[in-house]
Formats: sequence, structure tokens, C-alpha cells
Amino acid sequence: MEISVRKVAQVILMGHELDRAEGELRGFLDRLNEDEAAELVAMFWIGRGSFEADDWAEALQTARAEASVPTADYLLGSPHFADLLEAGAEAL
Repeated sequence: MEISVRKVAQVILMGHELDRAEGELRGFLDRLNEDEAAELVAMFWIGRGSFEADDWAEALQTARAEASVPTADYLLGSPHFADLLEAGAEAL
């Protein structure tokens, strides 16, 4: 995995404090490279139940292929994204 556990944890923590940290979180997500962003979205999808943890390669390939909006806009536009991202990280 390209994205570090520390970066995932930071996104989850800032996501839980979105009222105070939205600008910082958007900046952080915008600085991720393409691989890290795709992995974060794939992890989110696993937490949401769109893919199983065993389907990591397929989720990652789909995240890369379907990336059409900035990662920050996509994740922050999803209700409970921090909880779902956390569930995906735990599943992996």
C-alpha cells in the first residue's frame, strides 16, 4: 500500500472534527499523490460495503478508473465518510 497508516489515521481524525478542520483536511487530501488518493477511496468503499477486503485489487483498480472529481470533494460529500474510512481500514 502506498498510503501510510499515519496518513489514513490523520484523515479519519480530521474527518471526525470536520467543523473545525475542513480546510486543513481538504488541503491534506489535495496533497496526496494519485496512488494514495485511489487507495483512500478504495478503503472507503470497503468500509461502505461496496467491496470486501479480499477485493482490494479490484476496489483499487475501480478507484483509479473512476476518479473524476477531487478526492476531497468526493469523500467530504459522502455522509459519515470518516466512520466508513475507519471501517475500511479496520477490515484491511
